[in-house]
Amino acid sequence: MNAPLLLFPGAGTSAAHPSLVAVEAAVAPQRTVVRADFPYRRAGRRAPDRAPVLVQAVRDEAAPLLAAGNGLVLGGRSMGGRMCSMAVGDAADPLPATALV
Repeated sequence: MNAPLLLFPGAGTSAAHPSLVAVEAAVAPQRTVVRADFPYRRAGRRAPDRAPVLVQAVRDEAAPLLAAGNGLVLGGRSMGGRMCSMAVGDAADPLPATALV
């Protein structure tokens, strides 16, 4: 099975942003796609949390997908992509992604 794709939105948008929906529609026939919101969005706040909180959110959303043992592709739009990159590039505890998009 293909590695699932976990997508995060930019700072001012939600997981329902048209660009993330379009990516999901394009790749869904080949793999599982999960669009996730950051905690501040789920709480109804507009201002993003600091990077450590956002990176932890990426880790938390990725954990059950990684546990399935099929790898994981991470990505997002703007801030979402940056937080995924930071989670993967963490020298002390890198998130084991198969790929970044």
